[in-house]
Amino acid sequence: MIVANSFVTSCKARENEFTTNENDRPLIVQFAANNAEDFANATELVTQLCDGVDLNCGCPQSWAIHDGYGVDLLDKPEKVSVILKQTRNRVNNNDFTVSMKIRIHDDLKRTVELCRRAEMTGISFISVHGRTKNQRNEPVNLDAVRLISDSISAPVVFNGDFRSMEDFKNIQDDTGAKGVMVGRGLLDNPALFAGYNLTPVDCIQRWLNISLSYGISFTPFHQHLMYMCKKLLPRSERRIFNALSTMDSVLDYLNNRFGLSPELDDLSKFGTCS
Repeated sequence: MIVANSFVTSCKARENEFTTNENDRPLIVQFAANNAEDFANATELVTQLCDGVDLNCGCPQSWAIHDGYGVDLLDKPEKVSVILKQTRNRVNNNDFTVSMKIRIHDDLKRTVELCRRAEMTGISFISVHGRTKNQRNEPVNLDAVRLISDSISAPVVFNGDFRSMEDFKNIQDDTGAKGVMVGRGLLDNPALFAGYNLTPVDCIQRWLNISLSYGISFTPFHQHLMYMCKKLLPRSERRIFNALSTMDSVLDYLNNRFGLSPELDDLSKFGTCS
């Protein structure tokens, strides 16, 4: 999630928050915005670099609510409609998607009304996290997602606790969703959509190649590896690996533990894990 106002007004923010390349497609950029002008202007800046934009109406963090972003928009359906409609009108490309991600209200009638208003703007799809703004680890409300799916014709994308491809058929049957949006599950296992239940070593190899080829800084490089290796290492080894503080120490560990080392001469492997 990128704050649209900062992205529009600050070159430094654009450089820090958004990087991509020709292989990074399809790509949808998610913005946090509290007004139509910021969201539409940010969209215009990325139109040629991605395949769509998404309005975040689901972030429950206190800073986002304070600034009128994320779930704060759930109670402002008219504003959401204006943001989506103005942005849709700015983009002269029917294949470019404009979507939004939401959480649900305690009163589901309000959620359905929000989605119906959004649908009238020509929204491409709506991603629904089946929890309220105050819920964190409670079970996802599958019935709520089903109600929304049955109430609008725009495609609904399910979000929340999706951990394996085996889950998809049940989720589809239970909710009517046309797809899934995954966050933490893909951090733990970037090869999830390829059918793997654990991160394959080949996927870690690809991350090494990508990171060192494109100069990814140490912090995100290491953090992603911590997620990927979480279920591959016993707790005692995770403590050691997570405490490493230099690129060389991480590379040495991966070489000793998995026999991995960067392969910088083969960038053709940056596709899906096989």
